[in-house]
Amino acid sequence: MGIGGVSIGSLLIVLVIVMLLFGTKRLRSIGGDLGGALSGFKKAVREEEESPSALTLDAGSVAQKRQVEKEELVS
Repeated sequence: MGIGGVSIGSLLIVLVIVMLLFGTKRLRSIGGDLGGALSGFKKAVREEEESPSALTLDAGSVAQKRQVEKEELVS
């Protein structure tokens, strides 16, 4: 008995059928695309954690920024 009630033999049969349907080049391409998408997602998450967005500004700093902008417009 394998993972979740699926035997290793069943998994191998499914793998062979998938390889026959798509071919190894197509599977390699799909795997590369999937890996690239995952690494891009991880990079975006890492960048977001390092530099918080403008939504994390507190109300005081937003009010100060608006006041400065108003003063610049009046001058």
